[in-house]
Amino acid sequence: MNNLAHTLLAGDDELLQLGGLMGDFVHGKPDPALPERLITGIRLHRAIDVYTDSHPEVVAARALLPSPYRRYGGILLDMWFDHLLALDFERWSGRGLEPYSAGVRDLLRRHESSLPTGLQRFRLYMEAHALPAGYARPEEMAAALDGISHRLSRVNPVGEALPVLTGLSVPLHGHFETFFPQLQGFAQGWIEANPSLSPPGRGLG
Repeated sequence: MNNLAHTLLAGDDELLQLGGLMGDFVHGKPDPALPERLITGIRLHRAIDVYTDSHPEVVAARALLPSPYRRYGGILLDMWFDHLLALDFERWSGRGLEPYSAGVRDLLRRHESSLPTGLQRFRLYMEAHALPAGYARPEEMAAALDGISHRLSRVNPVGEALPVLTGLSVPLHGHFETFFPQLQGFAQGWIEANPSLSPPGRGLG
């Protein structure tokens, strides 16, 4: 899953949400000097990724992708599922997409000094493109996929994947509709099973 899903799945705890956003930019063991609940948020991000990659609905969705896109199925489905979440965000969250997205950017702005360098750079991209709400717009999806393609170390088709994903929109949407409620249940159960000592902070509005 991508950053819109990771913040939503973290619930209403600001440090869990921040950890969800940091997860892709922290490699190895998190710095023990970080707040304990922020570290828990990074661990939640990783648990969500493991659950997602092995889920039967995601495996089936990945199998729909033709070669050579299937090799990058994890990246492509993470992005496409955030797109589907953004398109129907109020149903999944009970909140408006634009205010929630502004809250995500504000969260990163307020904690900028604690962000890894990569996330500091990505925060500026988010500001410029009004993300994560922008993932609802095909042109932003195309730009995001092109950017990912250029950041990968080898030649790849990720930047040309949007027409493929669009062509598979009906079956991919079906897999997402089955998968995402189960992912929400998993994340909620994980949070309840992994409390940390620091008190929860205020979440996104």
